[in-house]
Amino acid sequence: MKTFLKIAILSIIVVFASCSKRELNTKISNTTGWNYFDERTTNFEALEGVGNVNPPGMVPIQGGVFTIGERDEFITAPRNNFQRTLTVSSFYMDKYEVTNLNWREYLHWMEVVFGPVAPELVAAVLPDSTVWRSELAYNEPYLDNYLRHPAFSFYPVVGVSWNQAMAYCQWRTNRVNELALINAGAISIPDFNELRPTDDEAYKTEWEASTGYTMDEYEIPNPEVPDETITMYRPSYEYIRDRFVFCTEKYLHVAGYQPNYGRHPKVNSYGEQRKVNRADGILVVGYRLPTEAEWEFAAYAPIAGEDGLTVEGKVYPWSGYHPRNLTKKQLGQLQANFIRGRGDMMGVSGALNDSYVITAPVDAFMPNDFGLYNMAGNVNEWVMDVYRETSFQEVSEYNSFRGNIYSRPKQENGEFVIDSVGCLAIEWKGSEDDKRDFRDGDAASLIPTDYPLDTTGMGEMSNIKIDPTDILAPKISKNTRVYKGGSWNDRIYWLSPSTRRYLDQDKSASTIGFRCAMSTLGNQIETGTGK
Repeated sequence: MKTFLKIAILSIIVVFASCSKRELNTKISNTTGWNYFDERTTNFEALEGVGNVNPPGMVPIQGGVFTIGERDEFITAPRNNFQRTLTVSSFYMDKYEVTNLNWREYLHWMEVVFGPVAPELVAAVLPDSTVWRSELAYNEPYLDNYLRHPAFSFYPVVGVSWNQAMAYCQWRTNRVNELALINAGAISIPDFNELRPTDDEAYKTEWEASTGYTMDEYEIPNPEVPDETITMYRPSYEYIRDRFVFCTEKYLHVAGYQPNYGRHPKVNSYGEQRKVNRADGILVVGYRLPTEAEWEFAAYAPIAGEDGLTVEGKVYPWSGYHPRNLTKKQLGQLQANFIRGRGDMMGVSGALNDSYVITAPVDAFMPNDFGLYNMAGNVNEWVMDVYRETSFQEVSEYNSFRGNIYSRPKQENGEFVIDSVGCLAIEWKGSEDDKRDFRDGDAASLIPTDYPLDTTGMGEMSNIKIDPTDILAPKISKNTRVYKGGSWNDRIYWLSPSTRRYLDQDKSASTIGFRCAMSTLGNQIETGTGK
């Protein structure tokens, strides 16, 4: 009897142990039976899954199914957003729109690193301040002050093109991953003092010998002796681009790349040094603009309650049709920054005034159910998608997106090509890899309009090409991008997340800003946890 009880108890323990312990593991292969991390064999490293790295400043958005497209019918509205049921994977989204302070941090880094040696790169990241100009309004103070003055630090950056926003995402990815590697002891903090000019010729000679690069020479006036100059030296642009600037993809893929500020590689189970790689789980996937489907999903925040029900048919990120809050605690407060009517930019002075005649701070107004601020009003926001009127009829049922270009790092003579800011240059094979027009149901966007015109006999106007069919020519192309959300200068119709407009990717406006998104890895995250 005692023996039977012992066997029964052991059986129960085995059953519970088998239920609680996962069969799949990173110690023994479940398909070959060989041990991982075994020095007697190939020493294959099967690293444990580390899940998602919570990116700073972002909110985890649990994906799901929702209905993209129009939520209300307006007879005069463009019919470019027919309803479609789609599924969106989990992702991360910036809690706030990118601010002037965020952009000034980016601009300052570019000025310190590239300003003396490649000022054109700094000029390329400057927002276009002239977007504030209006022929019949006095907005000149915004030109000099909106980006730079601390009074506007937490206001959304504007005058930024789609191209500039994407470049910011790449820069942000590299800075976040650089800090992660520094904190992990994989690399050292870059010595920015190295970029300071010097007049020490001995230091120049020693520096050039140790790096294999040259220092640029230039003259400055001698403050002690009039009419004389002093020869100064500073690291060349080529050195900064190739060795000083940290780039995630270059660090991961270029075997011989070693940042100037050194690296302290990890050690594998053989005792051999190696770089940190993505399997170590300390690098973020990469910042980017959200897709249109992600942005609209995040704006509506279709979260099911404990009863299994969710609010359907919301026209705006908040429930109901009214732009003012109807709850007892915030009764009458506006829920977004927009034009209430002709000439009404901020309301009547006093209790009905929202205090913002143009943009508002990015944390103004109430967040939506995902905890995201200003998903309606304040500024429109760039998304990744190429605009087509018929996109919702053509895109995939999950992770929907139009704008794919299947690129790869560019190589010449077996070596990676480095671009102007120190990252890997990319390339693709023409139409084979360019899917922006794939299954394009909008035939007008494919009409060629760049044809030569006969301007002979036009006298002084002979250098001007005039397209007689211009009024019929399409205004969209492969470089036309979607923006969404409505702005401080829009009527409430455009505050519905389902509405969509477009602009060329190299253009900007005082009503368009952006926020970043990031894909997740592995299991779908739970809303509010980041896991």
